[in-house]
Amino acid sequence: MMDAGRVRGLWCATLTPIDHEGRIDATRLAGHVRGLLGQGVDGVAPFGTTGEGSSFSVAERRAGLEGLLSSGIGASRIVAATGAAAFTDAVELTRHAVGNGVYRCLVVPPFFFKDVTDDAVFAFFAALIDRIADTRLRLYLYHIPQFSGVPVKPAVVARLAEAFPGVIGGVKDSAGDWSNTAALLERAPQLDILVGHEPHLPQLMRRGGAGTICGVANVYPGIVRALLARDVAREDETRIQRFIDVLFHFPFLPAFKAIKAAQVNDGAWRAVRTPWMPLTESASEDLVTALEAAGFAVRNLAAGQQ
Repeated sequence: MMDAGRVRGLWCATLTPIDHEGRIDATRLAGHVRGLLGQGVDGVAPFGTTGEGSSFSVAERRAGLEGLLSSGIGASRIVAATGAAAFTDAVELTRHAVGNGVYRCLVVPPFFFKDVTDDAVFAFFAALIDRIADTRLRLYLYHIPQFSGVPVKPAVVARLAEAFPGVIGGVKDSAGDWSNTAALLERAPQLDILVGHEPHLPQLMRRGGAGTICGVANVYPGIVRALLARDVAREDETRIQRFIDVLFHFPFLPAFKAIKAAQVNDGAWRAVRTPWMPLTESASEDLVTALEAAGFAVRNLAAGQQ
């Protein structure tokens, strides 16, 4: 097992199953996570972007994390996504995670107000660290400007790493912009630099990066793990790109859930929390057909074959 203080290798930005009453399905979530760990995933990050975290309340996210822990998922296998639009919510979620032994927290900056200065982004993370006031905290900065509208720039990352050595653990760069990832590797090489855009993973690993926290691992962890190899086969690189090319013809979150539903023959997996809408039956069939035409087994896929 890896150093419990680091996030390295293959981590899954976990989908959140929802029951027929619109609540988090704790049993199905725990089963999904156990299945991922059994397929070689190193750990999970619940309630991030792929986990629809911003669509759930603080109470729901706290209960969801507690449910995973009480089901036997070890705290060392979890990075809790604890970012929120309100600073006090981010504090509460982060404090709750650390208090439950989940010391690694993935935090996006507040995302409602745009055009925030770099100094303001620095001040947010600095204030969060000060409010938590727990040396066990390992903060992973979440850069996903296409959703948040608020970047965590390499200069800010370097400044935070210098101001809070040992507390800033790393960065999840989900912008899909290799030039930004390269700048992070140069400016903060002591941190765990992870990507969310899977096609960049081979290049990241060649440059000494840490790995990935990604959505594709929910449905095809083996395909992503192959990209961590020292000598990645060309077919593995083209295969992940083929998958991305099919996926992004559909709304990505409902598409992931539709794939999961088809893999395990469980239509309940298609449920999403508003403002997302589930794929229609017709769109789901189109997605599965397109994936199968591109060489991906989908329907009723046994766990060991994913």
